[in-house]
Amino acid sequence: MSRPLLRKILPLLASTTLCVCTLAPGAHAATAAHKPGTITASAPLAAALSLPDAGRALRITYLSTNGITDKGLVPVTAEIILPAGPAPQGGWPIVAWAHGTVGVDDSCAPSLNPYSDRNSVYLSTWMKRGFAIVATDYQGLGTPGTHAYLDTRVEAYSVLDSVRAALTNVPDLKNQIMIVGQSQGGAAAVATAAYAPTYAPELNIRGTVATGAPYVTPDLLGGLLKAASQPDAGYSPLINYVLYLAAGLEGRDPHFRPEEAFTAKALPVYRNAAHECLTSLSQQAKDAGLTLQNSLQPTFLKAMSPALKAMTFPTLKLAQPLFTGTGTDDRDVPPALQLGLVKAACAAGSTVQAHIYKGLDHSQTVNASLPDSALFTTAVMTGQPVTPQCNPVPQ
Repeated sequence: MSRPLLRKILPLLASTTLCVCTLAPGAHAATAAHKPGTITASAPLAAALSLPDAGRALRITYLSTNGITDKGLVPVTAEIILPAGPAPQGGWPIVAWAHGTVGVDDSCAPSLNPYSDRNSVYLSTWMKRGFAIVATDYQGLGTPGTHAYLDTRVEAYSVLDSVRAALTNVPDLKNQIMIVGQSQGGAAAVATAAYAPTYAPELNIRGTVATGAPYVTPDLLGGLLKAASQPDAGYSPLINYVLYLAAGLEGRDPHFRPEEAFTAKALPVYRNAAHECLTSLSQQAKDAGLTLQNSLQPTFLKAMSPALKAMTFPTLKLAQPLFTGTGTDDRDVPPALQLGLVKAACAAGSTVQAHIYKGLDHSQTVNASLPDSALFTTAVMTGQPVTPQCNPVPQ
């Protein structure tokens, strides 16, 4: 299906009730009161888009508070994937999955694409632990409007309202929730935990698992960009993320001027960022010979300040324990940013269990962290104490 045709169809999908036959008894998506978590459309998820050995799977459209404006409701899409077999007594607990960077175009929405091999293994492991998966696409991915990339409030509202929608409308789910995310989703998971006590206090969140999670302050980002902009630094995956960050900003801020952020060399690739998913954009950036040194204007940080402000967390004093996983060879989200998050969350008084994986990159860390996150999850789900680790050493 072509992207132009897809973009015409998606708004119709977002506003049409496709099927309500799988909703909980008594639930009526078309007539329910309009509030965050209301499902407006539901259909079976194609087997090719589900997870191995999964049971029932749905693609839903639900209403969520507009995270950009913090008022009004917008449609957002998500997947709900249940384990095979009968549900345990009380129902399946939930993994609220916050996905990593895929792009900002509607065609990049995870619910419209098969899972990567890495994520398939990762989420299938969570299902084998006995969790159902509720996976939002985030506001503006697969639905009308801009995807405000890395905006923590947008991501948090999307995650929390997807869980509300699942619990209210899908049988055999239990209000016991692990928030789990990677990369963009790692920050989204932390944001979800931060916003939950005030935005969705009825949700019983037990803990948060985040791998490759970025944490940005002006000092951390300035030092990182300075180091990455040396003449011999070469290509960095960070170039893709700053292009998406700017594309998301331009979509919602009429005052943004791309030429104040990017050089003439980078602008042609930037113009494609709003319409290309990550694999394609990354190849274009490499083919154009883009580096942070030859792509960013001296006024980059000033031009991007509204987007950088939107990346901040409302608090890092989290109500539940936080697990983090960082690879020493992560070039996508350099360890300095991830360990900055650990330091700040620990200083705020959160219970943090941080892990560093020697020699592993951004992607490898995801599944390598599974044995450690299993122990963490067992502890928080059974009400046992979590051993804090704010000064992790590579293992």
